[in-house]
Amino acid sequence: MPSRESYEVHKVEKSLVQKAKREANQEDILVAALGMRMGPQKPPATFWQPLKLFAYSQLTSLVRRATLKESERTPKSEKVHNFKVHTFRGPHWCEHCASFMWGLMAQGVKCADCGLNVHKQCSSLVPNDCKPDLRHIRKVYSCDLTTLVSAYNTARPMVVDMCIREIESRGLKSEGLYRISGFSDLLEEVKVAFDKDGEKTDISVNAYEDINIITGALKLYLRDLPDPIISYDAYPRFIEAAKLTDPDKKLEAFREALALLPPSHSETLKYLMAHLKRVTQNEKFNLMNAENLAIVFGPTLMRAPNLDAITALNDIRHQRQVVEVLIKKEDVLF
Repeated sequence: MPSRESYEVHKVEKSLVQKAKREANQEDILVAALGMRMGPQKPPATFWQPLKLFAYSQLTSLVRRATLKESERTPKSEKVHNFKVHTFRGPHWCEHCASFMWGLMAQGVKCADCGLNVHKQCSSLVPNDCKPDLRHIRKVYSCDLTTLVSAYNTARPMVVDMCIREIESRGLKSEGLYRISGFSDLLEEVKVAFDKDGEKTDISVNAYEDINIITGALKLYLRDLPDPIISYDAYPRFIEAAKLTDPDKKLEAFREALALLPPSHSETLKYLMAHLKRVTQNEKFNLMNAENLAIVFGPTLMRAPNLDAITALNDIRHQRQVVEVLIKKEDVLF
């Protein structure tokens, strides 16, 4: 009767033979797929590694594109790819033109939000169909708003939803709401928590008894956005609307300006204005009316895009007017 040791040796040998057969079959399939002709003598193992990497990269690209359903190929809100120059390890092919990326360094660009790899010259031809992947999103604060909501598949950023829910559950009657600032160290703590834990972040009364920490965290998030809630593109139209004196023309101008906002910005602004309206409805407790809130949120929700210092300074009054109108006319504008 064979010993247990000889049985184990036989089992290992059998496994190695089966593995070798599988690899040989894979190599035959790869040769056929690439249309190559091989002589009777098989090349060394080192010959196959780059070819296998190539096949894997091509398959990954095909799978990524194929898994997008037709309905998903037309995004609800267009998202521009965030391309960065990238050095790829091993052979890589452009996912736009399917041509090889030549060179040893900086062969192409990679989208920092979804991981799409293309030639630098192809990047301008790629449609605005970025589908952000959570694997590439490293933080919540300072992350582009559309990128964040697309990655988490939500209507609004989690910070906005969670903070407003917490404020409305226990802080609407707090005196000086949004005007009084919380301790900066605790604000930074909340920011780090959101960047690390996302929607699992604990901002309950047990974690932060002072409601001003939560309002401060929300304002900090809005200030840190690379493109403000009232986007740079729409900014001039809002300022012009605020300057109008005729009530009907002013409302129409505001509607036209709101239509210029990206969908995620518009949805977030709508939710925020409804919340601030509820804050004003508790004015006799919190002493915060629409004008006071507009002073706080004017420079938080909109920033002058590349304007000289004098113009930006003059715009501060109009920024306040924009937010005041949005709060007071929330029910007819959204």
